[in-house]
Amino acid sequence: MIEDEVKAIKDEENELPIPTSWRPVFSEIVESFVKEDYLLSSGIIEVDPVSNETADQIKEYVQDYGEKLVSLSDGTWNSSVCIWMGSWWDVLIDLWTETEGRSDMVLSAKVFESDSGFKYSIQMVYVP
Repeated sequence: MIEDEVKAIKDEENELPIPTSWRPVFSEIVESFVKEDYLLSSGIIEVDPVSNETADQIKEYVQDYGEKLVSLSDGTWNSSVCIWMGSWWDVLIDLWTETEGRSDMVLSAKVFESDSGFKYSIQMVYVP
């Protein structure tokens, strides 16, 4: 079965599913975190560089959480959300761990429109 495409919608009232076109980028970001590359040193197209401060925060939070991060599951997209904030989308991506499956941790990011499509900015990892 082919999934229906989820588009980026500017709705300030409702949380919506993560657009289909963003999913590979967030999967790649989390894949870097799984490899403990919190600075995204390999670089991901259209993703802003992560500051040392943000990378340290993510690393410490994941370590303090005490579970090993794993790649995003297809189930991630059933519960992760975004909402339009007037000039960007606030995004919460559910993170998965080896023993829990979907964990309580989320990746917080902002997505901006750009000339080439979208630009991604990693904010933090935390338990909401």
